[in-house]
Amino acid sequence: MLKSRPDRHGAIAVSIHWLSAVLILALLGSGFRAANAMDAVTKAGLLRFHIPVAIVVLLLTALRIVWWWRFDRKPAPVQASPRWQERLAGFVHVAFYIFILGMVASGIGMMILSGAAPAVFGAAGATLPDFTAYPPRGPHGFGAFLLVGLLVFHASAALYHQFVRGDHLLRRMWYGGCDPAAVDV
Repeated sequence: MLKSRPDRHGAIAVSIHWLSAVLILALLGSGFRAANAMDAVTKAGLLRFHIPVAIVVLLLTALRIVWWWRFDRKPAPVQASPRWQERLAGFVHVAFYIFILGMVASGIGMMILSGAAPAVFGAAGATLPDFTAYPPRGPHGFGAFLLVGLLVFHASAALYHQFVRGDHLLRRMWYGGCDPAAVDV
């Protein structure tokens, strides 16, 4: 099933979610490593990975927004969830979109303002600039820490639902059409 049902997400939403999650973790890892790299060659190599992956995440995020807005509906809230949890979950998902788009915008801003693209992508004689000298660097770095916090909160909430409440929330964000009472994830 490509589209979502009231009790679970469809294959397209699931694919976008998990692919985005893996790529965002890769971006955070490569971004933190690049920020702490001492030599320009290592930093440029990490950025050669980081930048194209960020573009893919931007495209996946845009696809996800369009998918929800035009083609699919989100499943119904988990049964017996307090209203404040539903609102908080909605806020977290919107915050993800805002943070992701903000991180991409600040990354693009750094690349444009610093003129780093030739150095990152291997132009002969080009040198890597000091990114801290450019205004988007602050929000980009701070946003990365906020994104880590949001990811930890999101994963903790999913695990809480899965194992403490026992409502098998993780199954809703995986492939298949099994009966929620029949299989434990």
